[in-house]
Amino acid sequence: MVEAMKNRLGHELRALATPGPRMADEVACVISVLLAIALAQYAGARMVSWAAVSALVLLKSDARETLARGVMRLIGTSAGAGLALLIVPYAAESMALASLSAAVMGAVGLYGMLTGRRAYAWLLFGLTYEIVLFDKLAFPHLETAELAWTRLIEVGAGTIACVIVSLGAALLSGSDWLKNSKPRPDRMRWNPRAARHAAQTGLALALLPPIYSMSKLPELSGAAITILAVMIVPVAGLGQSGLVPVSRRLLHRAIGCIAGGALAIAVLLIADGNPAVIVAGTCLGLIIGRHLETSSAATNYVGLQFSIALLMALVPDSYRQLDPGLAVDRLIGILVGMALLEPVLLAWHFIAARLPHRGGQEKPAASA
Repeated sequence: MVEAMKNRLGHELRALATPGPRMADEVACVISVLLAIALAQYAGARMVSWAAVSALVLLKSDARETLARGVMRLIGTSAGAGLALLIVPYAAESMALASLSAAVMGAVGLYGMLTGRRAYAWLLFGLTYEIVLFDKLAFPHLETAELAWTRLIEVGAGTIACVIVSLGAALLSGSDWLKNSKPRPDRMRWNPRAARHAAQTGLALALLPPIYSMSKLPELSGAAITILAVMIVPVAGLGQSGLVPVSRRLLHRAIGCIAGGALAIAVLLIADGNPAVIVAGTCLGLIIGRHLETSSAATNYVGLQFSIALLMALVPDSYRQLDPGLAVDRLIGILVGMALLEPVLLAWHFIAARLPHRGGQEKPAASA
C-alpha cells in the first residue's frame, strides 16, 4: 500500500509539471480567481475572499455548465440577500429568533439543494442568508442593507470573472460550448430522507448564535458555510442518519483545510506583509489545490477544501492593509463548523438507532 501511494504521488507530481489539459485548467483557475479579486476590490467589496471562492467553485470544464451555475449563484444570492433584508434586523436583536431563522433558512436551502431542479440556487439562498445573519451579529453597527449588498458584489465579481475566463477558454479551444450535453434535473419533490438531513443541518446552525453570544468569535459565517457545504451528499447514500457519508466529507474537509491553512500561514510568515509574495503564494496554492481536485475521486474534495481554506486566509479585503489575525479568525470559523456538526450527527444517529424502523422504500430524489 505504501509503495502504491508513493507511485501515485510521483505520478501526480509529474503530471503537475506536464503541459496538457489539466495544466490549462489550473492556469484558467488562477486567472479566474485573480480577476475576481481585482473586480471585487475595485467594486469595494467587504469580503473579497468570497468573490475569490465564487470564481473557484464555479469554474468547470464545461463552459455552458459554468454559465448556468453562475446564473443560479446570482439568483440564489439575490433571494437570500432579499430575505435577509426583511428578517435579519429583527433576528439580530433576539437570540431565539436568530437561532430559529438560521435553522429554517439553512434547512430550506439544503433541502432545495438535495431535491430541487435549481439546486445550486437553493444552496446559495441558504448560504447568503447565513452569512448576512452572522455578519450582522458580529458587526451590529453595520446596516443589513450594506451586508446584503456586498454579498451581491462579491458573488457578481466572482461570477463575471469565472464566466469570462471559461468562455475565453472555450473559444480558444474551439469547443462547442452551446451544446446541451446534460439532461435537465427532476422537479423538486418531497423526500423524507432529505427532510431529515435538512433538519439535522438546521439543528447545527441553530447552535451557532448561542455559541457566538458566549465566545464572540467574529467569523462564524465560516462555520455556517462549513455546515451547509459538508452536508451536501446524495440522498440515496444518506442511510439512517447520514453519519457515515457526512463524517467522510468532514474528514476530507479537515485534511484539506488544515493543509491549506498551514500553507497560508507559511506564506504569510515568509511574506512579512509583502503583497507580491502573498499573491505568488496564492497562485501556487491554487495550482496545487486544483491539481488535487481534478486528480481522482479520492482527492477531489480534499483539493477543493485546500483551495478554499487558502483563499479564505490569504485573500485580504485590501492588500494595502493586510491583517494576519483575520486569516486566523476565518480558519477558526471553519474548524468550529466541523467541530459542531459531528456531535449533532452522532446524537441524531444514536437516537435514530433506538427508534422503530419503518419498512418500505422511499422514492429517491435527485442528488446534488
